[in-house]
Amino acid sequence: MRNANEQRLAELREALQARPRVSLANLPTPLERCPGLTRELGGPDIWVKRDDLTGLATGGNKTRMFEYVLGRAVEEGADTVVAGAAVQSNYCRQLAAACAKLGLECHLLLHKIRGAEDEEIQGGLLLDLLVGAKVEMIEGIDWVEHGERIRQRAKELEAQGKRVHIGRVGDETSLGKYAVAYAAAFVELVEQAEELELTIDEIWMSSSDATQAGLALAAKHCESPIRLVGLPAVPQPISPGWTFAECIASHGNECAEILGLPTRLVPDDITSIVDYVGPGYGVLTDAGREAMRLVGRCDGLLLDPVYTSKAMAGLIDYARRGLIAPDRTIVFLHTGGLPALFAYADSLGLEALL
Repeated sequence: MRNANEQRLAELREALQARPRVSLANLPTPLERCPGLTRELGGPDIWVKRDDLTGLATGGNKTRMFEYVLGRAVEEGADTVVAGAAVQSNYCRQLAAACAKLGLECHLLLHKIRGAEDEEIQGGLLLDLLVGAKVEMIEGIDWVEHGERIRQRAKELEAQGKRVHIGRVGDETSLGKYAVAYAAAFVELVEQAEELELTIDEIWMSSSDATQAGLALAAKHCESPIRLVGLPAVPQPISPGWTFAECIASHGNECAEILGLPTRLVPDDITSIVDYVGPGYGVLTDAGREAMRLVGRCDGLLLDPVYTSKAMAGLIDYARRGLIAPDRTIVFLHTGGLPALFAYADSLGLEALL
């Protein structure tokens, strides 16, 4: 096989099949070429893995993860889920929809990071409410206190007799269980590439932890020559004192333990580029705006303002500066985020186009 050792890939498939899982996503997601962007940049040859089309509440990468994470929670008897993140969180949007599909009660503590703008019922928040999540808005706290608030809510619900599963950001201690889904996604992508007779040189993505961790663990286990490049959406890892490479390697190794695989990652296996985060999480950058317009104009592809626009801005910049050879084949993993486009409409600078 071009992109992986076939025997090792079979071992990974077998390990994944043994994990509890529920059906939530439309899989496999398409692998499509971006001829317009490739032409615009004069190479490399750019493809996109459309995990924005997983289908649950407009889709995204978290839907794959919830197949495994909630599969285990349901097996353990959970009837309630408590989690939280920013108001326009893709994680929370897909979690709320997954809970609705599985008959689980969903409580979300959503952090306002844009002040009054985040109070508008728009984008991901609109979808959270439509699918029945019980939402509380909070502000003026850091991520550590946010996690404490989530854990406290879980205790209150347990006192009412609920069997509670705690999601992010209340539980950041076992992200390897989320990474399992992207070990499976690696298998899916390799199978698609083989069918297309496509040799992949690099995979670029927006990832601060589990998505890249699963892919990295799978790639190393399968002795794949594919280089993975992650571009976080936050300036530092949520775990204080760690580098992104250390965090991602750790999550990947936890994933390996869950799957019963002998492969282990070290930080040197991880490429994580933080140069395109900008002023901070959830703040759209000029380069991100330009990437959104360019990809939209060239290939009709929609990026989101928080994650994929910044990752694509990095890929475009590297290509323009000649840091990626024009004869390379790149797969951009589209992790979703479409609803946030509507909540950030005033930040996109589109008025001048009218």
